[in-house]
Amino acid sequence: MKKVGLIMRKIQLQQQQGPLVYANMLKEISNELGVLIEFITPERFVSDYHELEGYEYEKGDLLNYDIVLDKLMSKNITHVIYSVIGFSFLRMFFPNSTFFSHSFPDESLEGSSMMTPFMQMVSKAIVQTEYLKDKICNFGTSDVHVIPIGFDEHLSQKHYDESQIVNNRVLWIGRDESFRQPEVVIDFAQKNPDVDVHMVFGGERYQESIKRFDIPSNLTLHFALSRPEIFQLMNTCKVYWCSSTYDTFGIPIAEALSMGKFVIKPEHPCYNHFNSQHIYAGNKENWGDLVNMALHFEHNVSNENRRYAYDHFSRTKMKKGYLEFFDKWL
Repeated sequence: MKKVGLIMRKIQLQQQQGPLVYANMLKEISNELGVLIEFITPERFVSDYHELEGYEYEKGDLLNYDIVLDKLMSKNITHVIYSVIGFSFLRMFFPNSTFFSHSFPDESLEGSSMMTPFMQMVSKAIVQTEYLKDKICNFGTSDVHVIPIGFDEHLSQKHYDESQIVNNRVLWIGRDESFRQPEVVIDFAQKNPDVDVHMVFGGERYQESIKRFDIPSNLTLHFALSRPEIFQLMNTCKVYWCSSTYDTFGIPIAEALSMGKFVIKPEHPCYNHFNSQHIYAGNKENWGDLVNMALHFEHNVSNENRRYAYDHFSRTKMKKGYLEFFDKWL
C-alpha cells in the first residue's frame, strides 16, 4: 500500500471542525483507493487547543520541522500533503510535497501577514475551489488541482427527514474567533426572541470564552458535536447561516445544502462556488432580514439546494478527484 503523510497542526486534529472532517474523510477515501494516509503532527510549542505564546502560526511551524522530518523519515514516507503554509519548506527535503490550502493569506485572517513569504515555496497544491486556485496561481504556482471536500452522503441520507424540521429554527456552526463573528448571531437571537437559534462550537474550550456574551433563552449552545449529531441537529433546522468573513473549507455549508436547508452566506467571493437557487449572500447589515425572509418561505426544504450539493460537493466527487490526483502523483 502506498503511503502519504498528511501534516496538520495538533489543534486541527483536536477540534470537531473542518480540518478534522477533511482529514478523516481523506483517510477513508484514500484507503479505498489503496493509499495509506499517515497523520503527522508536531507536538512541541503547542497545547491541546492552541499555539503557545511566542510560537503562534508559522513561527511555531518553523520550530517544529525537525520533529516532522523525523516522523516522516521513520515511516519511510516520500509523498507529503501539508495543510498549513508554514511547512512549505518541506519541499527542500521532500520534492513530492503538495500544499492543501487550509490556510491562505487573506487579510481578514489573523496571522495572514506571516503566511505570505511561505507561498513562494509552493510548487504543487490542492484546493477546494476555482477561487482559491486563482489566488494561489497569483503567487506563481502553476500546478494546482481543484478537488471539492465532500460531505458524507451516508449521514446526509440517513438523517434527512423533512417531518422533523422546526420551521423557526436557525443553525450556525463555527468557532469563537473574530472572523467567524459569533456575536452577530447572538445579537440576532437577542433581537428576535421568536426565532429558535442553535449555535454549534467546534471545541469544548469555547464553553468558557462564550460566557462573555449575554445568551438569550431562545439561543441553544452546543459544543464539540459528533458528525452524526451535527446531521441530526441540522435536519431539524430550516435555515443554515454562515457569518464567517472568510473560509477555505465551507464544509458546513455543503452539508446544509445536502440536507435541503435554505442557506445564508457572506458576500465574500470565496463563497461563490455555493451558487444554488436558495442561497442568499449578505453582510452584517442585512443578514437578519435574509434569515427572517428564509424562515418565512412556504416550503421547509429546498430540493434545488439538495440536488445542487449532490451534483457538486459529494464524497463521490471528492473520491473521483483524489483517484485522478493519486494516479498522476504517486
